[in-house]
Amino acid sequence: MKKISILLCLSLLMGACSQKKKENQDAEMNRFIGSLLKQMTLEEKIGQLNLPVAGDITTGQAENSDVAKKIKEGKVGGLFNIKGSEKIREVQRLAVEESRLKIPLLFGMDVIHGYETVFPIPLGLACSWDMQAIEQSARIAAIEASADGICWTFSPMVDLCRDARWGRIAEGNGEDPFLGGEIAKAMVRGYQGNDLTQNNTIMACVKHFALYGASESGRDYNTVDMSRVRMFNEYLWPYHAAVEAGAGSIMASFNEIDGIPATANRWLLTDVLRKQWGFNGFVVSDYTGVSEMIDHGIGDLKTVSAKALNAGLDMDMVSEGLPATLSESLEEGQVTEAQIDAACRRILEAKYKLGLFSDPYKYCDQKRAGSEIYTKEHRTIARKIAAESFVLLKDDKQILPLKKQGTIALIGPLADSGANMAGTWSVATKLDRIPGLLEGMKEVVGDKVRILYAKGSNLTEDAELEKRSTVFGRDLKRDERPEQVIINEAVQTARNADVIIAALGESSEMSGESSSRTDIKIPETQRKLLKALVQTGKPVVLVLFTGRPLALVWENENVPAILNTWFGGSEAAYAIADVLFGDVNPSGKLTASFPQNIGQIPIFYNHKNTGRPLAEGKWFQKFRSNYLDVSNEPLYPFGYGLSYTTFNYGAIRLSSDSFNANGELTASVVVTNTGERAGKEIIQLYIRDLVGSITRPVKELKGFEKISLEPGESKTVTFTITPELLRFYNNDLKYDYEPGDFVLMIGSNSRDVQTASFSLQ
Repeated sequence: MKKISILLCLSLLMGACSQKKKENQDAEMNRFIGSLLKQMTLEEKIGQLNLPVAGDITTGQAENSDVAKKIKEGKVGGLFNIKGSEKIREVQRLAVEESRLKIPLLFGMDVIHGYETVFPIPLGLACSWDMQAIEQSARIAAIEASADGICWTFSPMVDLCRDARWGRIAEGNGEDPFLGGEIAKAMVRGYQGNDLTQNNTIMACVKHFALYGASESGRDYNTVDMSRVRMFNEYLWPYHAAVEAGAGSIMASFNEIDGIPATANRWLLTDVLRKQWGFNGFVVSDYTGVSEMIDHGIGDLKTVSAKALNAGLDMDMVSEGLPATLSESLEEGQVTEAQIDAACRRILEAKYKLGLFSDPYKYCDQKRAGSEIYTKEHRTIARKIAAESFVLLKDDKQILPLKKQGTIALIGPLADSGANMAGTWSVATKLDRIPGLLEGMKEVVGDKVRILYAKGSNLTEDAELEKRSTVFGRDLKRDERPEQVIINEAVQTARNADVIIAALGESSEMSGESSSRTDIKIPETQRKLLKALVQTGKPVVLVLFTGRPLALVWENENVPAILNTWFGGSEAAYAIADVLFGDVNPSGKLTASFPQNIGQIPIFYNHKNTGRPLAEGKWFQKFRSNYLDVSNEPLYPFGYGLSYTTFNYGAIRLSSDSFNANGELTASVVVTNTGERAGKEIIQLYIRDLVGSITRPVKELKGFEKISLEPGESKTVTFTITPELLRFYNNDLKYDYEPGDFVLMIGSNSRDVQTASFSLQ
């Protein structure tokens, strides 16, 4: 007991010392920034709010560019998407050696899922359900980006999305707020580490605040309209989690909320973000987000710029509305100098926290740039993480894993395209050094397997659509021969093989920003190819490339094996081969429901019941909430994913069937690997609040654990249920739990669960 008391005292003392140290650091920062602000002219203060496009500064002709002139005059706070530590050093020199007050610049970049070493697209990465791996991917991205001059990333994107038509679903974490919040925290930790003054950490920018993933009709940049109860209980959750994790900056979203664009929404940027959540970093607009409010219809550039500042926006990306108009708005009384000072202070504080005032060149170490980017170690980790993100959707007759023998026909427009492996938003990587699947497979199997190749089809029959879908160097070298000729050639190749691997789906730029689709099936010309391959009678494995859930009813009914590989990054080709040939057992689970068809969208597991729900086990009932032509169920539910082994779940054991506000209970289940291979399983906990002051979802994810099991091995997985876990925002937006009865569910996905009941007194 004495030992415990001593340890407790030491812990409290260390906590007090840490708090005192932070207070001293904050006081020193406030003194420094306060002194600097007193020296700044109004023009220089407004200049810090300016994040212009770099333009010709990226050519290296920094001295002669228009941006360079503004930097020397103190009219720029930062720049973005300049690549290379030497180039960034040259530009930083203008700020700290040729401007009056020598204030350093921020240098940001869209480091979304890796820098030069690219990891799976975020939607794929989320399907690993592995917070340690996700944090590690962000850590490596920070190491590489910081070694090349970058100190700020426009990531993580934590927008919840339940509409697969929206292209940017690829850039987020799926449909669930709880999982999205855990991933948001992991990403922030990975980027920022424990100390932003270290030269291998970078500042995170959480985006897009808020609700961007709920755009109407799945069309990018579109309107969003929803109740505040839904906002707080679902869509705002991951942003809040990122703020609690200490994210240094936030990016405002393009969409409107309650009829006011987020960029000028004071309720969102000040009342919620700063007053309710206590965020003390800075807020930046998205690309031209300020000037775009003119088209939203709320004023001219001067008006919308003043509204943005009044709302709580600190930095203007590209529009240059704030630097161009705030002086005049100040004279007219539309804004105050105190507001300008506050925004400027937050930008300066970010630079201080990053250590740029102590060493403005801290991210410009050529030695680091030469030794810490795209290393063998980083690529090895990327390969492992990519394999963990793949989701085995189907494996009839155990076609997979393949044996390393015989002849395999690798067919499809995505079978030999290294540039598409990286996925959307991989702006810093060098696409020409990423291997395609054909090259990766050959390297993994060596001379053990004969691999035949045929393209089989174009990405799509529509040449213009293919052109729009293969931008940014992702060209697939279109074959201009007639469609049937290309298919026939592939079929003939397939007839000479033992097994067919069909590499089909989307190109990397068919998803992502400004890549919304109204038809989310595999393009028709590829489906014709796939049908022809199935008709050969040979075993067919569909290796699916996609940045969104697709409608795959025909494929699910007719193709014996489907492996969803998303876009796995730099090492995707090797990782796919690792899984196909059984060197890695797939363990990914979906974080977004796959619909049967587009008419079911939006579709998500944690929906509300109606007053006329469909009876359990029924497909259709007249005067019930259902469709005439398809069931209500998704094709593949949230949390779904198969393995090369099988797992058995024992009965749920509760420590008690009730607890009170000061207590807790535990729910345990024994999981056993009943197959012949070692494997990983993601055990998922869901809870339903049966009666509430407002209607509650049919189930909500409240916990998960990923475990590894050898054949025949069992492990007990235990979840702790507390009142905190049962809280929600009621109709008055009060965040609290309500006593009552609950159903607890544990299973391998959101559909296949067993249940137990408990009550909160």
